[in-house]
Amino acid sequence: MQELVPVPITASNFTEFGSVIETENADQREINAGTTIRFHDLATIDVSDNNGHPIVSIFRGIPRTFPLEIVMLERHPLGSQAFYPLGNQPYIVVVASSGQDGLPETLRAFYALPSQGVNYNKGVWHHPLICCGSVSEFLVIDREGEGDNLEEFRLPNHKKSSLVLPRD
Repeated sequence: MQELVPVPITASNFTEFGSVIETENADQREINAGTTIRFHDLATIDVSDNNGHPIVSIFRGIPRTFPLEIVMLERHPLGSQAFYPLGNQPYIVVVASSGQDGLPETLRAFYALPSQGVNYNKGVWHHPLICCGSVSEFLVIDREGEGDNLEEFRLPNHKKSSLVLPRD
């Protein structure tokens, strides 16, 4: 089993899988008579296939134990899925590129700070939420509507990985 070590997530190293949602370098607009800063248009929400519409939810994730065996991935073929942490805990993002057959190929792991969210592009293979440290809540924007928007894939033994936390 290969060891998978997360690297810090950045807008440039995550672009194949989606976008990083963060206020750094964002379009800032002063609103509400100067009492509020709006960080504008941080992610493209793509959920309209098959009459889909965006929904806003809160997910509460239980912290994982490491090393964590990565044995399955999921994807949402009809819509993007955005996660933004509501607390002060970092979390781990595991994604995979798709091979020519459309199945997950190369696993990648990213370490996300509490100030960074992710927006998975439509159809990107990813592991379910991986919380670190304590119970964590995330604001999630994804798709509701007609059609099957969830595919799961069990990794064959030779593609399973053991996710370990990076050493400081």
